[in-house]
Amino acid sequence: MPGIASLFNIGKKSLFANQAAIEVVGNNISNANTQGYSRQAVRFEDGYYISYTPGQLGTGVNAAEVVRYFDEFTEIMYNTKNSEQQRWQKLYENLQNVEMIFNEANAQGVNSALSAFWADWQTLSANPENQSVRAALLGHASNLEQAIGVVYSDLQRLQAQTNDTIAAEVGEVNTLLKSIATLNGQITVTEETGKNNANGLRDQRAALVRQLAEKLDIRYIDSGLGNVTITTQAGHTLVDGVSAFRLAFESVPSIPYLSSSSTYNGLPNFNGASSSEYTVEILEAATVPLASGDELKFRVSVDGGKTWLADENGVSELKFTGQPILLPDGRGTLMFPNGTTGNDGLQAGDRFQVLPNKSLFWYETPSSKINVTPQALTNGEDNERRLTGGSLAGYFQFRDASVGSYLEKLDAFAKSLAWEVNRLHSQGAGLERFEEVVGTYGVANSSLPLKAGAGLVFGDKLESGNFMIAVYDKNTGAQVQFSALDFDSTAPGVQNFDPALHSLQQVIAAINNTFPGMLTASAPDNHLQIKASGDYDFAFGSDSTGLLAALGINTFFDGSDARTLALNNNVRGNTARINTGHINGAGEMNEGDNTTAAAIAALQNRAVSTRTVTGGTTRQTLGEYYSTLVAKAGSDTQSSKFNFEYQQALANDLRARQESVSGVNLDEEMTNLIKFQHAYTAAAKLITTAESMLQVLLGLKN
Repeated sequence: MPGIASLFNIGKKSLFANQAAIEVVGNNISNANTQGYSRQAVRFEDGYYISYTPGQLGTGVNAAEVVRYFDEFTEIMYNTKNSEQQRWQKLYENLQNVEMIFNEANAQGVNSALSAFWADWQTLSANPENQSVRAALLGHASNLEQAIGVVYSDLQRLQAQTNDTIAAEVGEVNTLLKSIATLNGQITVTEETGKNNANGLRDQRAALVRQLAEKLDIRYIDSGLGNVTITTQAGHTLVDGVSAFRLAFESVPSIPYLSSSSTYNGLPNFNGASSSEYTVEILEAATVPLASGDELKFRVSVDGGKTWLADENGVSELKFTGQPILLPDGRGTLMFPNGTTGNDGLQAGDRFQVLPNKSLFWYETPSSKINVTPQALTNGEDNERRLTGGSLAGYFQFRDASVGSYLEKLDAFAKSLAWEVNRLHSQGAGLERFEEVVGTYGVANSSLPLKAGAGLVFGDKLESGNFMIAVYDKNTGAQVQFSALDFDSTAPGVQNFDPALHSLQQVIAAINNTFPGMLTASAPDNHLQIKASGDYDFAFGSDSTGLLAALGINTFFDGSDARTLALNNNVRGNTARINTGHINGAGEMNEGDNTTAAAIAALQNRAVSTRTVTGGTTRQTLGEYYSTLVAKAGSDTQSSKFNFEYQQALANDLRARQESVSGVNLDEEMTNLIKFQHAYTAAAKLITTAESMLQVLLGLKN
């Protein structure tokens, strides 16, 4: 019933409500500079009404709840853009290190070493017998191989450092996921009664979600209370209420995806250095181990099966015959180990995911995992079924797509350099003849054709034709025999070499049959070895096949990539082995001849074919190709900088929008403080007034 007593109650409730409001304002002011704090306010509502004369009379104010000012929609958009910003920022920061590695302003860079190398060959062509020039050439060639090796090792070091960073980031992500799940449970307990808002806990959760979004792209679904679900953009659940899933950065060489009728229990083994993931698809049913004469046909993709790697002739089918087989990109070999008895059958369509590097996995259960490693496809787009944002995507893009591409191109440059120089050098003659020579490039299987299947690094360079060998009397220097190899002594005439048919064993037989009693060929450790018998020595003439260079006979360089490129030990230890001349059509070896030196010097300005999986086949000079690689690194850095700054501007705008809603404005809070202070004073005045009215009533009885 309304009356003076109700005035006391109205005043009391007003005191309590405004006191709560002043406390919230004070909390806002004290946390004005607290990162992640969202402005709060007390929501007032009027009390119930009593029907009375002259009408409904109110019973005062209630402090219904403390509300938190926070725009969930803006926050979701901000986290999305922040993920993109972090991806490009980490990529840009790391690519700046690559720019320093490729700094060609340094006088010791690859380009300057390459120029000195060509200049020495030009000088040597003018004076082929000059020992000082020969020594200078070896020195500059050594500088060139070392400069290439330094760039290669520095890029690999960046990859290794990136792996360490990724491992740390994944550990932080798992900690964040557990913390968010724990907060979800605490929020549920706090809010399930419907009387309290867990504003502080929600701020903590929002801050953790922001940190999580910086590391990977996420989707955030809030169903109320602590029922929050966080997934990756690809749909992999990270947090579901109080349950947290985990990510793992680990080495898993191969993952099988077999049909129900397949029984093979082995896993392909990759041996090499590659930044790509390989998808291996079986083309015809087979059992491993293979029966005699059988083949396992398969193909390989680096973009999950959208396209298939092919050789220069467009052939993508590969044939495994029991020995490691070189993949079309030249980055390594693949081997299918034997399955156990009864568990050795493969079916057409079976696939394997071969992972040369440590990869990122999402664990759905402790024993079930899915590969979510960020992956750039060959067309430059992201694999949408993997992670695509956050710092993790930036680190993986740097490690695989960026540095991996630079290493691939650097290897292609070193391989082309070795091949083109060796192709000419192997057909030349130095100041001395050979009594014995051993090839530096071996095969995996000496009985298979050298063009394919034998595992010869430069097997794809071979062509049909023949090459000449000249045999001399070691004591007199007189020519004994100068002829091409005969690959079928039973057929009339000289039968030429066919790389699609002839194996290393057949090359050995051709040498032995063509030069009986003078030369003996063999293949210790699957490397061609040629020895002169008795009082003979020998030299090599023209070669239309590329076989000498492919087998590493009479070459200038060893190795086939940036890591293994080196001077041939025969050349390094004896400047007389530097081939400047050639054997003429009469089989004569002239010391003053400069044919080979001039041809190698001319390589500086001759366009050559260089092939990579990511860049295809290009025709440029070797110097232009390396300059293009350096320019690509610079272009990638500028592109990542642009994307970083663009995404940063968008993220900053969204952050400012959120701050306009949830940020504390001290001027506004001071105004509210004065407002609630006056309201509190007025409520106190109401109570004193009611007391005075009560005193008047009590005084009436007197």
